[in-house]
Amino acid sequence: MKIFEFAFFGLASLLVLLGGLATVAARNPIRGAMGLLTSIVGIAGLYLMLAAEFLAAIQILVYAGAVVILFLFVIMLLGPSATSPRDARTAVPRYIGAGVFTVGALGALVLTASAGKPGVTALPPAPESLGTIDALGHELFTKGIVPFELSGALLLVAVIGAVAVARGKQVDPTLLPAAPASPDPRDQVPVRDVATPDAQPGALTGHFTLSTKEPKS
Repeated sequence: MKIFEFAFFGLASLLVLLGGLATVAARNPIRGAMGLLTSIVGIAGLYLMLAAEFLAAIQILVYAGAVVILFLFVIMLLGPSATSPRDARTAVPRYIGAGVFTVGALGALVLTASAGKPGVTALPPAPESLGTIDALGHELFTKGIVPFELSGALLLVAVIGAVAVARGKQVDPTLLPAAPASPDPRDQVPVRDVATPDAQPGALTGHFTLSTKEPKS
């Protein structure tokens, strides 16, 4: 059983890491969205190992089934070839920023490892109601009711803003200028080639057409 848990933890962690790297490094936005989906599935697996079955299900239903699909809709609306404006910065500031971030992360890891107590810390057993729908619903609608309602209002504002932006980009066809009418070929009378009497050999002759349609004012 321990071997199965260790293998499942390694698989879920690998999915999270590979999905995150694919999301950041992919040039194609569709592949980036697929990398994000892979990372979300790995996080759901980690929730399962923590006995949080409800959070794992919500992770799949909400993030993988709604947020990633929304990203794909936006990508299809803008087109997969849509690119952001080119950054005027050179590669040197980026490498410096990446180095500073790496050094800071390693320093934080070393400080965390040195501050901990030596040996393995035994944790108390988790209660049986941990991760169940009853326990989560009780905490959500008692202590977390205000953040829950604020998140709902935030999502509502985001949906209204998205609809307003989408409607603002639509063009009313009644406001477009009328296209000029093309001349009807039946209104044109062909005239045969005309050559001047004193035309030199090899001179150009013209082919003319007369239109019987009155010009519009």
